[in-house]
Amino acid sequence: MSEGKATVYVVDDDPSMRESLRRLIGFSGYNVLVFESANSFLSQVEINHNSCLVLDVLLPDIDGMALQEILKERSGVTIPIIFISGHGDIPMSVKAMKNGAIDFLPKPFDGKDLIDAIARAVEQDKQNWDQELEKNRANALFETLTSREKEVLRWVVAGELNKQIASKMGITEKTVKVHRGRVMQKMKASSLAGLVRIAALTGILPEE
Repeated sequence: MSEGKATVYVVDDDPSMRESLRRLIGFSGYNVLVFESANSFLSQVEINHNSCLVLDVLLPDIDGMALQEILKERSGVTIPIIFISGHGDIPMSVKAMKNGAIDFLPKPFDGKDLIDAIARAVEQDKQNWDQELEKNRANALFETLTSREKEVLRWVVAGELNKQIASKMGITEKTVKVHRGRVMQKMKASSLAGLVRIAALTGILPEE
């Protein structure tokens, strides 16, 4: 498998369709892995970044909509999905899109439409993984704080002034300033707005 290329997983129970998609997608510069059922996909694939899934709605075991739910429930980043179907209807497509699908293409579809959807899906996957990486970095920085510094951070993000934080924590305002400075340094924040953004990635949000 070529390094650097995005991988497109294809799940469709029609052998001729799988081969057609394998050729079309491969010719467009992607790595392609094809599967005849949802279970074969789930049992053989460890999903990594830089990928997307082209998924038929009607499959012999788990249907595509159910597979979307299974993947959504898994921890980590959810792979972007492009649905293809010869039997899809509007309510089905709306449900798929609400659950995060990139596109829903009725068969027969134009090859360019599929390739365009794949390009959007791969870009979405890159953004998802970039966000996950940023979140992991923020959590790692948060864990370098002492318990007191974490407490100060929470009060700062809540919008409390140093004097107010000192009163709530039973320490001097000067000590709060020291803790606050260390928090800014350890969290690699150059401004209060930056600190709030990084804290939000760890799940600490400003109070309304």
